[in-house]
Amino acid sequence: MTYRPARRLADIEPFHVVELLTRARQLEAEGRDIIHMEVGEPDFPTPEPIAEAAIAAIQRGKTLYTQALGLPELRAAIADFYRERYGVVVPASRIAITNGASGALNLAFAALANPGDEWLLADPGYPCNRHILRTYEGVPRSIPVGPESNFQPTPAMLRQHWTEQTAGLLVASPANPTGTLLTLAEIEALAAVCREKGGHFMVDEIYHGLTYEISAPTACAAGDDIWVINSFSKYFQMTGWRLGWLVVPEAYGRDIEKLAQNLVLCPSTPAQYAALAAFEPHTIDILEARRAEFRRRRDFLAPALEAIGFRITARPEGAFYLYCDCSALADDSFMLARDLLEKAGVAATPGLDFGSNAPEKHIRFAYTTGIPRLAEAIERLSAYFGR
Repeated sequence: MTYRPARRLADIEPFHVVELLTRARQLEAEGRDIIHMEVGEPDFPTPEPIAEAAIAAIQRGKTLYTQALGLPELRAAIADFYRERYGVVVPASRIAITNGASGALNLAFAALANPGDEWLLADPGYPCNRHILRTYEGVPRSIPVGPESNFQPTPAMLRQHWTEQTAGLLVASPANPTGTLLTLAEIEALAAVCREKGGHFMVDEIYHGLTYEISAPTACAAGDDIWVINSFSKYFQMTGWRLGWLVVPEAYGRDIEKLAQNLVLCPSTPAQYAALAAFEPHTIDILEARRAEFRRRRDFLAPALEAIGFRITARPEGAFYLYCDCSALADDSFMLARDLLEKAGVAATPGLDFGSNAPEKHIRFAYTTGIPRLAEAIERLSAYFGR
């Protein structure tokens, strides 16, 4: 049979960090000790109350399909969470439970992206966003962002890059790979431009909860016409459970339901019952203690990397990454990342994964391992660079 893949595959690049992880696992199988600072996954296990809720649900036989948009009680619990944490009213009818934040993005772009439509995305940014969009025949267009705008797009940038082909804007706050936030005023200003242009506005809030000096405002407070994506993966530390949610503008509720019925039938039933325990006070206490630990790690790692010669141009206010300018240490961050893995046993993510905005000058370190291992990584990096 002739190999004839769909044309879209030519535009979908590999997720380089995953390939780097594969090589790291090979080295570990050969007996090497690798310090993992490459993958955006909390190192903590899922909190015990969540795991216990899943076990109890399975024992009660709660393993059949749910409604396509998810358990009504979980949708109601998320609506309560918005009211209690943010002071924002989001009706449960607007909340769709999804197969992770990726599933939310798939549903949103399946509902909104027409062939040839252009969408504006910050560069650097999470790579899968542009590839999911391309899968639905949309065209990703980058807005280069840097330290001067805290690595976030501004209304002026949006107006500069908006064309007749532009259908909408996707932003993330906190952002991956930089960890920078948008204020509510900044979200409102971006929303105003999208409305003025007749476009859609989508906000990825997957790292909400993992902020340090200030709390991240939800875009739900800036209007009920904004698409908001969130997940149980990061703050709630349920990465492998593959569960997230999408806040849908009211007019699109039926469209999202039809797509969910056809594309996924429903999210994982045991995972949904597990997630009901995510909002319990005891669980939140566990999560908040872990958030404090992430802050300690950030505050340890940032100055240590700067002492080696990495330059952190956007101190992260959220998530668990340090996006570093490595141009004073190497000419090519991808080659540097491979070299650090092979020679120093430290796995980090090159800027190549995050777009075309000076990727060779940047590398991302995830502080998703404990301070003793971070300290060992600093020792290895210092030795590698002769510091």
